[in-house]
Amino acid sequence: MNAVDSPLLSTSAHLSPKTLLIPSNSFNNSNFKPSSTRHKTPKNLTFSEKDAQALSLPLHSKNPHAIYSDIQTTPSKPTKTQFRTRLKSPKKKPFLEKDAFPMSLPLHTKNPHAIYSDIQRFARQGMLNEALTILDYCDQQGIPVNSTTFSSLLRACVISKSLTHGKQIHVHIRVNGLENNEFLRTKLVHMYTSCGSFEDARGVFDGISPKSVYPWNALLRGNVISGRRHYMQALSTFSEMRELGVELNVYSFSCMIKSFAGARAFRQGLKAHALLIKNGLVDSAILRTTLIDMYFKCGKIKLARLVFEEIVERDIVVWGAMIAGFGHNRLQREALEYLRWMRREGISPNSVILTTILPLIGEVGAWKLGREVHAHVVKTKSYSKQQFIQSALIDMYCKCGDMASGRQVFYASTVRTAVSWTALMSGYASNGRLDQALRSIAWMQQEGFKPDVVTVATVLPVCAGLRALRQGKEIHCYAVKNVFLPNISIATSLMVMYSKCENIGYSLKIFDGMDRRNVISWTAMIDSYVENGFLHEALGVFRSMQLSKHRPDSVAMARILSICGELENLKLGKEIHGQILKKDFESIPFVSAEIIKMYGKFGAITKAKLAFKAIPAKGSMAWTAIIEAYGYNGLYQDAINLFHQMRSDGLTPNHYTFKAILSICERAELADDACLIFNLMTRRYRIKASDEHYSSIIELLNRVGRTEDAQRFIQMRSVLL
Repeated sequence: MNAVDSPLLSTSAHLSPKTLLIPSNSFNNSNFKPSSTRHKTPKNLTFSEKDAQALSLPLHSKNPHAIYSDIQTTPSKPTKTQFRTRLKSPKKKPFLEKDAFPMSLPLHTKNPHAIYSDIQRFARQGMLNEALTILDYCDQQGIPVNSTTFSSLLRACVISKSLTHGKQIHVHIRVNGLENNEFLRTKLVHMYTSCGSFEDARGVFDGISPKSVYPWNALLRGNVISGRRHYMQALSTFSEMRELGVELNVYSFSCMIKSFAGARAFRQGLKAHALLIKNGLVDSAILRTTLIDMYFKCGKIKLARLVFEEIVERDIVVWGAMIAGFGHNRLQREALEYLRWMRREGISPNSVILTTILPLIGEVGAWKLGREVHAHVVKTKSYSKQQFIQSALIDMYCKCGDMASGRQVFYASTVRTAVSWTALMSGYASNGRLDQALRSIAWMQQEGFKPDVVTVATVLPVCAGLRALRQGKEIHCYAVKNVFLPNISIATSLMVMYSKCENIGYSLKIFDGMDRRNVISWTAMIDSYVENGFLHEALGVFRSMQLSKHRPDSVAMARILSICGELENLKLGKEIHGQILKKDFESIPFVSAEIIKMYGKFGAITKAKLAFKAIPAKGSMAWTAIIEAYGYNGLYQDAINLFHQMRSDGLTPNHYTFKAILSICERAELADDACLIFNLMTRRYRIKASDEHYSSIIELLNRVGRTEDAQRFIQMRSVLL
């Protein structure tokens, strides 16, 4: 750096000779005289002992270290030039602990405890390869490793589900002579079961004392983590514990009930509840919370409420379990009511409850309550800095249709992540702003964020909606490059995107190349063929699906019913109807609606009416379907009468109901009825008319010769759309 670039050098050029002090080694020399090369000291800056003396002790009585301290601590009044120089000087960096203990110290210079600390730090950060490198070094140098360090490494293997690293750590435990350590054996059992290696877990477990409850709990815990497919194994382990007389504790029951909750094993859960009462453990707050969670996951809302009402002192965990349980069962209103009840009890929601409740607020569109929750987040400063809460707020506002507030939360956040970008992108898509959603993926990369699997799954439907084949192919390449394609969700989204872009060949290639398929991917392939008009090929995929291990669900059945109606294949339609009755799918609203429409398309209006009457609770979907069925058979006036009957029964017509009835009025050339219904839609029910609604009524008015009225609707459409 030259003199011009250095701030210190550039300021020293302006210093006056008066500002330069005499060197400190001349303080006690009475005969000192400055040489001709030195500047003369001005009188007002003559240094005396009293200037250096801050305390009552004379200077000559102090030791050198005390004098050094005085020099460092005694402030001096700066001259104007010095003050100006100090302002221009950069702020001195404080000396930190890491400067004294740098991370770059060679490993061989550290004592064993420092090495253990390094290994544990790597384990916490998930850097198992680096930790194993240090273990190899310790093995070569003969440095023993303690059980606490191995415990932290095994915990990291559980989190990362890394069986390979776990087995290597097991070898190091043997090398260190700790294989018989019961604490580490318990940790090894937990690690092996969590990673899905039950044979290895059992091999370690068999060498432990059968009376100790802790290894048994580790075995149970591993079964719970591994999911519902190991539910019977967990039940077998639990039964074996009871037969051997192992003393069950709260943790044992907690693991077992969680396993029942994951497998939706309601009867076994009831038995466990009875055992808790028998063993006197039912008053445990942990177990009551676990029971609430189990009953909710089994769909038994009343039983969950009964357990909750039995709890005298309810903590925030119990309240969180109730709110999450209602949300899991799509009972958003009840979840919000319990949130208000919790606040009346004087308990404030924590970060877990906030992330649970914000999506529910968005689903029901409770914008005002969402603002209140946002205010609570802002008031609690620690929550406002948490990224997952920020992302949940963005998602909530977007679902409520308030994109301005969602964008404000996003741009106000100091630290953005791929999750917050994905939330904003999803918000743009759900509010119909597909162009901005697609541009967001470029913006997030410009800020240095790499799209993850969720981001790609979010943006692919946007490409499908825009028919953006080029951008869709680019995202496909990105997914292949980053090895996202084994993900079934990504593959399914790609199939739908290509089918929407009228490239059915690519959809078929992706489908044929899938190693693993599920019901959703089969249904997506059926939809792809239907989208492009290949109805017979769609039926072929359905037949192949029936022969596979995946059985068609309610969505697939509804798709095939619509295909049967289009092909007028009554025989196959009746066959599918029989399968629906066998699987109890007829109570699902969209399935029953498709049954009614299918029979209507066949001209079997009597069967359509029977299917409609068989529905115990008729919603807007069922009413819309029967109105369409009457319209298919030319019973236009009866269809309009059904529409008015639907309104008189207290049901609110939706966007699709008005689309169907306006289409019937158009075919029947009932202009007055169409105008009346259009006014009901826009004024009474406050439904914004779409382009399809305007097209139907404009075409009808032109056909009957009411061109002036048609022109008025054309002007309305140009202004409002």
